[in-house]
Amino acid sequence: MTIIAWIIILILALVGAVAFSLALYSGWTTLRVENALPPLGRFVDVDGGRIHYLDQGSGPTLLLIHGLNGQMRHFTHSLLERLKDKYRVILVDRPGSGYSTRPRRAPARIRAQADTIGRFIDALGLDRPLVVGHSLGGAIALSLALDHPAKVNGLALLAPVTHPQPEVPAAFLGLAINSALLRKLIAWTLAIPFSIKYGPTVLGMVFSPQAVPADFATKGGGLLALRPRSFIAASRDLIAASGDLERMPACYGSLKVPVGILFGTHDRMLNIVRHGEAAAKKIPGADFERIEGEGHMLPITSPDRVAKFIGRMAQRVAAAGAKPQPAA
Repeated sequence: MTIIAWIIILILALVGAVAFSLALYSGWTTLRVENALPPLGRFVDVDGGRIHYLDQGSGPTLLLIHGLNGQMRHFTHSLLERLKDKYRVILVDRPGSGYSTRPRRAPARIRAQADTIGRFIDALGLDRPLVVGHSLGGAIALSLALDHPAKVNGLALLAPVTHPQPEVPAAFLGLAINSALLRKLIAWTLAIPFSIKYGPTVLGMVFSPQAVPADFATKGGGLLALRPRSFIAASRDLIAASGDLERMPACYGSLKVPVGILFGTHDRMLNIVRHGEAAAKKIPGADFERIEGEGHMLPITSPDRVAKFIGRMAQRVAAAGAKPQPAA
């Protein structure tokens, strides 16, 4: 063999060794994270996957859906304690997120996730809950109400995605990977080292202008985003979202249930005019509220205001003739 051939073989061997080491490190980190932050709730089989959910409290039912690259601990951090004395609160990890699984070939589109949430509602025997959706969870809540109106009594949307997003927010640029193979390769090699190095900067963008809580990594579940499976699911969600968002706004006028939208005026992730005001104008009778000076992570940074907003929406649902869901 020539010297050049030996050099190429050596380089490939070194690259393979580095990749193997990074994959081992990713697996080890995943085990440590999951040992530190185990599942909080129970599991139910839906659509060939397992949905992880937490069911607490009693009263009219609330179903809370988290946003991109999140999980139910975004709600248990501060909001759950403010709701469970008055409501039966069900928190769900979206398909592929948190501890919920998604079959490998299952689509990640907004409508597909809404269909799964609809079947989750059936699996638990819920009677038309008030659905609370944050960020991407807001888009899924809207899709659920559009495609399965008999399963929903109202929507309380927190900084929701409601329209096509021409540009990917800077905090999520690393997730904008179209190739499934490249996505998996990055997830198991570079994602964790890069997340550890740049995580504080990215979280600063997500929470801005508020500070990232010191306990977000643990109490808010932030560490769960380090896992390769979380990176893959979030990337798939981001890439798949645009298709359904193109058609959804034209359908908002058909919504029949009470809808409320809460937005921070200084949200750096989603534009309040594009995703808040524009949606409120298209949805019949929609309530639209602003929180001055607040950013995107409202369930964590402004839980009292969010709880009051959800309470007002629950009152609207009750006034519209909703039937309370009995306690579990």
